[in-house]
Amino acid sequence: MNYRIRDLREDKDLTQTDIANLLNIHQTTYSSYELGDLNIPVSVLNKLADFYKTSIDYLVGRTDEKKPYPRGKSKK
Repeated sequence: MNYRIRDLREDKDLTQTDIANLLNIHQTTYSSYELGDLNIPVSVLNKLADFYKTSIDYLVGRTDEKKPYPRGKSKK
């Protein structure tokens, strides 16, 4: 998983600090996510998937399909 978030960040020519600021976390925390030293919370995975326009399944390596899933209809 860690290589995917690194590759997506680098593809957009962003620094770890850029993404850490987006996530409201410290750069060293984000670095630990990329290195695989810390598990990424689901809330952070959601933000990353939305930012990169992909799915959490892609980020965690469950699929090689970058395209996000269609949004479901909200339940009332």
